[in-house]
Amino acid sequence: MMIHTKKTMFDETWRIFRIMAEFVEGFDHLSKLGPMVTVFGSARIRRSDPYYKLTVVVARRLVEAGYGIITGGGPGIMEAANRGASAGGGESVGLNILLPHEQKPNPYIKTMINFHYFFCRKVMFIKYAHGLIIMPGGFGTMDELCEALTLIQTAKIHRFPVILMGTEYWKGFLGWMKGEMLRRGYISPEDLELFKPTDDPDEAVATIRDFDIVFQEEMNAR
Repeated sequence: MMIHTKKTMFDETWRIFRIMAEFVEGFDHLSKLGPMVTVFGSARIRRSDPYYKLTVVVARRLVEAGYGIITGGGPGIMEAANRGASAGGGESVGLNILLPHEQKPNPYIKTMINFHYFFCRKVMFIKYAHGLIIMPGGFGTMDELCEALTLIQTAKIHRFPVILMGTEYWKGFLGWMKGEMLRRGYISPEDLELFKPTDDPDEAVATIRDFDIVFQEEMNAR
């Protein structure tokens, strides 16, 4: 059982201000950058991996279409996305997380924001995103994917495109969702329409761009 001393209570109070500061800094930077797309994926993927190369291509195509790129700021897929954004002359954002074994930011970041709290960082990934590109990854990628789908499913955020790239990697997961989650009634058939699998960078860009056009038309009509 934890005993709350005066020092513990003091520390907890000041932690609130640190959390507020992370939100304020994130909002201040990202709100000025225009339309963004967030790219998630494994930090362990090497530069020689086909998924790394695919990420570079899709990120570059996105900035050429007028979008900036947000990543977690680290190596692997994050580096590939920032690299593609940088090569295309677009905005390249890294939301770096401070860890006990420090994550080294990749060299292709134009705008970097450091976070101590994962939950503050996760808000920033989604708040300013016009779409998500989900590349193959591990626990962190699955966490980010499922949280985004949950927020869209429950209408806590407005719907936007969620694109799963690397269809061979996602094939087993999607089959399990249909064979178990859907079969057992834990999700509805329309929930499987909340994301789009594709390996085509042009299709991914077009999906996000077309959704934006329709969304803006609907907003202007209100």
